[in-house]
Amino acid sequence: MTDDVDNRPTINDISDTIEELLDNEVKVIERSSGQWEDGARHMKATLKAPQSGLTSKMSTPSKPASNHDRTTNIPSHTGRNIFPNHGLFSRLLRFAYVQPPRLCIRDVTTGQEATHHQLLSDVLHLRQRLYSQLGPSTLSTLERQDGAIYIAVLAPGGYEYTVAMLAVLALGAAVVPLSVALPVSEAKYFITTSHSVAVLTATSTLQLGLSLEKEIKDSDPTSTFTCLPIAPSTSAPLLPRAEVKISSNPPLSDAAPGVVIFTSGTTGPPKGAVMRRSYTFTDALGIADHYAVTPSDVLLHVLPVHHATGLGIMFFPFLVAGATIEFKSSGFSEAWTWERWRRSHTSKSAADRLTFFSGVPTIYMRMRRYFESTISPQTPAEKSEYIAGARTLRACLCGTSALPKPIADFWTEILGKKILLRYGATEIGAVFRMPYHSYRDPSADDMKEEEVPDGSVGILTPGVDVQLSTSPSSEGEILVRSAEMFSHYLHSPSATQAAHNTEGYYRTGDIARQEGDWYWILGRASVDIIKSGGYKISALDIEREILGLDYIAEVMVVGVPDEEEFGERVGAVVVMKYPLGATGMKHHLTIEKLRRDLRGRVAGYKLPTLLRVSMAELPKSGTGKVVKKVLGPEFFPRDWRTRGVGKVQVWDPKDREGDGGKGQPKL
Repeated sequence: MTDDVDNRPTINDISDTIEELLDNEVKVIERSSGQWEDGARHMKATLKAPQSGLTSKMSTPSKPASNHDRTTNIPSHTGRNIFPNHGLFSRLLRFAYVQPPRLCIRDVTTGQEATHHQLLSDVLHLRQRLYSQLGPSTLSTLERQDGAIYIAVLAPGGYEYTVAMLAVLALGAAVVPLSVALPVSEAKYFITTSHSVAVLTATSTLQLGLSLEKEIKDSDPTSTFTCLPIAPSTSAPLLPRAEVKISSNPPLSDAAPGVVIFTSGTTGPPKGAVMRRSYTFTDALGIADHYAVTPSDVLLHVLPVHHATGLGIMFFPFLVAGATIEFKSSGFSEAWTWERWRRSHTSKSAADRLTFFSGVPTIYMRMRRYFESTISPQTPAEKSEYIAGARTLRACLCGTSALPKPIADFWTEILGKKILLRYGATEIGAVFRMPYHSYRDPSADDMKEEEVPDGSVGILTPGVDVQLSTSPSSEGEILVRSAEMFSHYLHSPSATQAAHNTEGYYRTGDIARQEGDWYWILGRASVDIIKSGGYKISALDIEREILGLDYIAEVMVVGVPDEEEFGERVGAVVVMKYPLGATGMKHHLTIEKLRRDLRGRVAGYKLPTLLRVSMAELPKSGTGKVVKKVLGPEFFPRDWRTRGVGKVQVWDPKDREGDGGKGQPKL
């Protein structure tokens, strides 16, 4: 044992060997600049250092003189009118020089409009105000860029939001957008979890921001947390374009934190997913390129801006593409949206023309309902104006959850083309993409719309590594590795590690089916996969078929625990499309009728065995999702056999339906 140790090479032996190799390298490499010789000789000098200092030199090595960035020996290039060296600001500044000036942001709610020139002037103004409010320690960290500083934004989608988001990024900090609907207690949770040093508030959320500042300082008198209103910086004097510069300092790191998006928190406390700075530019450019977004495009933005879709799909990509973003916040209105689409066709102003829209299934369902109840009865000429307005859109996108086939078919008829489905998640970005043809140059060599199978979320996005958990099976949990993935969960290394498998794939919790190059989402493993009578059943498949019935407006299908017989029962909550018949009497839907009407559409073992009829629209989350983990137990409590009497209709398996479905359900 001792001999083995004695025969091992010492650190000096290793140094001598490397020195000999470097001597040979210096002799071989002959370059006029001498930079390779300088580098090799510098390494030799380092290796000749006393052994006692070698460890420290290896842990923090000095760079060869020839590799030193010039900025280490000259004053830093910063100032009031100087943006950091990052592609996002370089691109926006180039847009500011375009003549005639183009509209960048249109805020319908506040009436504000701004060109890129005005936007950048306002961003620099707000950045300076924010800078003056931050403490010395925070400013020192920002200057050195050796740690992350987080600043929250509490604003609805609009111009104030845009100015605030960019001001934080221009400071070199990471931005934390928050929902404007939060009570103070929840907002405080997000602020403390993210360690945010300040919050920027819109006019409509100023009181919430001030209450938040007071709450934080009351609980910690030493806190320097501050609330800063955005509004005073939304009409700053226009800076001469020539005075606005991009720093010659080294570029901001794209690997550093850029944006924090909090998860929905349906399976536990919300976690802050830290997106790298590349999320704001490089990743956004990829999305803009896929949808062929140009400076001539106008997006109608109606989605929340604190979630991944409204931020990572509909904000940054359109911003970096130079398109106009028209924000409509303060709650979604299907009536207003239809009228806005109509004006896109009837107005003689090119500024009124819309080319992009994005929604969630709930939005498309509500707009369909409004069309059928209010627009369809109008004269053919009036009706055609709404349809023509819809058809001015080059693309309608849909995400966050599956779009039922009956809804998709309706919109294909209205738009003259399919809605583009997309799948992704906060942590992983866009995983699948929908090839399209007519939305781009009609002569483009791309797949035609009709080749896309119904219900598919598309094919794999280039460069993304996806496996299904049961591979080589064609069905399983989606596992993802992607360059656009999140960096980590904020201040939670254990949660970050737990979200990945042993091979480093992010575990989405979503179950998919693959056929050839195409993927279909079957649902969340936790709520959409029902284990009933030995079968694994997709709740989404059943929901799609129930929505195909002409008397159903909404449906939610969940697994309901049933230890006595099925393991889990298939429970359906439905909202009737026409709750009142022609006589004014309420339509009464029985589970018997529902099962009978689904025969031929759904296999027998998938048919619902529990039914609740809701007289009100199903509650939704801020992103328009039906949160099954919450609503499932509310509609079907664990003691549904006793508490649900009179509300939950139960199908008895003894009442087999080989006789055409006769027999009365248990109530």
